[in-house]
Amino acid sequence: MSPIGESVPRLEDDRLLRGRGHFHDDVHRPGQLWLRMVRSPVAHATLRGVDISAAAKAPGVVRVVTAANLPAGCRIPVRQPHPGIDFSPYLQPPLATGHVRYVGEPYAAVLADDPYAAEDAAELVTGDFDGLPVVLDARAAASGRLASRPEAAAEVGVVEFGYGDVDEVFAAAPHVVAADLSVGRHSGTPLETRGLVADYDERTGRMTIWGATKVPHFNRRVLAGMLSLPEHRIHMPQSDAGGSFGIRGEFYPEDLLVPWLCWATRRPVKWAEDRGEHLVAANHAREQQHRIELALDEEGRLLALRDEGWLDNGAYVRTHGAVVATLTAAMIAGPYRLPACRSRIHIVTTNKTPIGTYRAPGRFQHNFVREQALDIAADRLGIDPVQLRRRNLLHGGELPARRPVQIFGSPMELDGSDHLGHFDASRAHFGYERWRAEARLARRRGRLVGTGCAVILEKAGLGHDSAVVDIGVTGAVRVAMGGASSGQGIETVMAQIVAAEFGIAADQVAVVLSDTDILPDGAGTFGSRSTVVGGTAAKMAAEAALAKARRVAAAMLDVSPDDLVPRGGALVHRHRPEVAAPLAAIAAAAFTPPHIRGGEEPGLIGRATFVADGMTYPYGAHYAQAEVDPGTGRVRLLRYAVSYEIGRAVNPRMAHGQLLGGTVQGIGGALLEEFRYDEAGRPLSTTLDDYRWPRADDLPDIQIKLYEDSPAPGNPLGVRGAGEGGPAGVGAAVAGAVRDALQLPDGVGALPLHPARVLALLDRPTARPAAPTRP
Repeated sequence: MSPIGESVPRLEDDRLLRGRGHFHDDVHRPGQLWLRMVRSPVAHATLRGVDISAAAKAPGVVRVVTAANLPAGCRIPVRQPHPGIDFSPYLQPPLATGHVRYVGEPYAAVLADDPYAAEDAAELVTGDFDGLPVVLDARAAASGRLASRPEAAAEVGVVEFGYGDVDEVFAAAPHVVAADLSVGRHSGTPLETRGLVADYDERTGRMTIWGATKVPHFNRRVLAGMLSLPEHRIHMPQSDAGGSFGIRGEFYPEDLLVPWLCWATRRPVKWAEDRGEHLVAANHAREQQHRIELALDEEGRLLALRDEGWLDNGAYVRTHGAVVATLTAAMIAGPYRLPACRSRIHIVTTNKTPIGTYRAPGRFQHNFVREQALDIAADRLGIDPVQLRRRNLLHGGELPARRPVQIFGSPMELDGSDHLGHFDASRAHFGYERWRAEARLARRRGRLVGTGCAVILEKAGLGHDSAVVDIGVTGAVRVAMGGASSGQGIETVMAQIVAAEFGIAADQVAVVLSDTDILPDGAGTFGSRSTVVGGTAAKMAAEAALAKARRVAAAMLDVSPDDLVPRGGALVHRHRPEVAAPLAAIAAAAFTPPHIRGGEEPGLIGRATFVADGMTYPYGAHYAQAEVDPGTGRVRLLRYAVSYEIGRAVNPRMAHGQLLGGTVQGIGGALLEEFRYDEAGRPLSTTLDDYRWPRADDLPDIQIKLYEDSPAPGNPLGVRGAGEGGPAGVGAAVAGAVRDALQLPDGVGALPLHPARVLALLDRPTARPAAPTRP
């Protein structure tokens, strides 16, 4: 039986549950120094000077640095440029130069013999700040400039996607529905905060850096350029990670400062971020304002969508560039039949922590905006909201369908089999009509209970990734690939894919992830691409190693290579099972002269790079039933369910876990989590008491249903990716349920729906809570 499709236990769990994981804070090097960042206490100011004299004299301090000590003009680059947008005026320096633009921006760094000395000395560093006007509203700021950046507009650029005669359609449409909606600022906040350790070996002239996650190969290239150090002299080995969700592992200021100080001092340097730092310094996400309009005919069929959005990018453009804006605008049509569409997203700088990508970037936002607008439209037209969606979803006879849009240079080809069929099947599976009947009955009895649903279109897999598979003389099978571990179970999935090619169990495959010494290039882990792209590369590399093994074994056994099949760690003749050779013997023979060919590596090694020319588009639906407490404004989720078309699940239990964990994160963003600021730009969410994660009592029993009805045509595994379908539709479904509970004809307005916001909704004259009646 093939390991693919089996819920085998996670290979990572044995070491992680026994406390044998290897995280950045587990690395301790002899003679290491500790780094502490000095961060701005003000949101916007001219930095007239920095006084480091007291800190430099403090006990245990080895060095204090400011921007003046770093290479001139050093800026953190974007990973993915966007046509027509010049990011250069908005790139962040590793340490502030001339101005600070958000609370938490680093402007000095202290290096000391122990972490306590470093922290004490950092408090002695003082900045001479001359305050400037603070900008906190992206929509209001779009037409102006930040006082600290007079040479460039506050608006970085506009990302626009569209097709069809949108304005003409709206001018003639029988019905136009409009809504102003916004999504609050929240982010991934993983259990393990960021950190790095760098160690320089004088003998070899090489530097090893622990703690890079997500895109180690990209980070190594950036760092090599900044340090003028050849890439082969920088080693980033595999590390465990306590969560990433898109925000960890990008190139931050500390990713230069830790190695640079290691290089400058020739001593190991360690930095570990505390939770307070993380909440003001690591990438924020999500915050957007939207004006959306829908044009519909008399029967409620969508004719056009028009959307204008303002993305609060914070003070700088970090490595994601315009990715969030692109995915917000390009995919806003979702899985609907939409003859004309235009979405414009303004990327605007403010005096807040910079944003980045966070699990389902852009889709959490546009699904909320689009689905809430559909609910409003259903009310206005007197159509059941489920039927309005059914009337407009693409069905099997219309798919695959190409939209006249390119995302990251790739045509947008909706490669699913039946969006309407999936919606119908999942509603029936979860009994959603029963949920709705329960909510109506509860409202008649005076309770504020409502239901909401959202249909989502996801994306996964683009670009390239590489893998190498080798079989040793003991028969041991190893795969190295360019993805990174962030707790998602990637080791198990890669082992299952390779094991399937050799007819062995998954636990017989060793997996190495993103080790820059073993694999010269890897694109990293983000965008639900590891299994789609990296897994395909691993499969291709295993096929290449197996092809050589067949050739060598055929010569050893005097049979045709085509007659040999992998089985139980050997190649066995398909018709004569007594004729066989173990992989160990084949590997040993592959190092001997009869089996070595010019231009070919000795041994059994397969290398492959897979390039995905286009993305695959998973899809699904979210369902919520919620009750509002009219006295406190608290929203309690009574039921929640997610259906998801995954194409093919390599490990169904792990895919279920991915969707479940992502849904919990989405609930946090829909109801609880928000980075708030006062009028001076001071962050008000600097502890986990202020920035509230979902607790167990905030969560219902979440149902997950995986579908494998539509294998992806763009990769040989047929996989679609599952990392982002969990959070993508939560804001939309929860908002729909609250809107239904409160009978709000104009929608909820904004996320998250924390108690204060819900109480304000209850005070609206348009709210129509049902009066209690006798059952």
